[in-house]
Amino acid sequence: MTLYFDPTAALGKDREAFRGRWEDRLWLNVPGPFYGGGTDNCWTGRVSAPEHVLYGGTYLAEYVYRQPRTAAEAVRLAEAAECDPFLGYGCDGDAHWTPDAVREWWRDRGRITRYLADQDWDEVDWAQQGVAAAVREYASYIDGGLAGDLRIYLHWLEEGRSPVPGERLPEL
Repeated sequence: MTLYFDPTAALGKDREAFRGRWEDRLWLNVPGPFYGGGTDNCWTGRVSAPEHVLYGGTYLAEYVYRQPRTAAEAVRLAEAAECDPFLGYGCDGDAHWTPDAVREWWRDRGRITRYLADQDWDEVDWAQQGVAAAVREYASYIDGGLAGDLRIYLHWLEEGRSPVPGERLPEL
């Protein structure tokens, strides 16, 4: 059993939907291979991948708040990417995230939790997609299980393989 699932390996031809540029990614994206950057603001992402996509930033663009953990989840995120008319989703995060960058993101997570808490998400959710509940889920994930997931991701970045159960994980 491995602890890290490489969601990009499950993409196949769906990889073509990911044309986003790393330089355009929204700061709210959680570290990992997938991110939203330069996406539209038509709010199509949560229709396909509600457990992974939220809206935020200046223009309420789409971003990835939870990385896929199964092939089916990766396919749903690929569908969200395919529906984005700007083709702003990327799947090359592993080529850009470094252990230091992940740790820096983690140290600055308070910026994200403040942003999430400072918005009236019920008011913003004009499409009635459960955004407020998903924002609470993201904030809870940051306060809970995300640290463990990021430690596993750090191992993936540093060692190029998934850790096995019981293996020591890098510190955040």
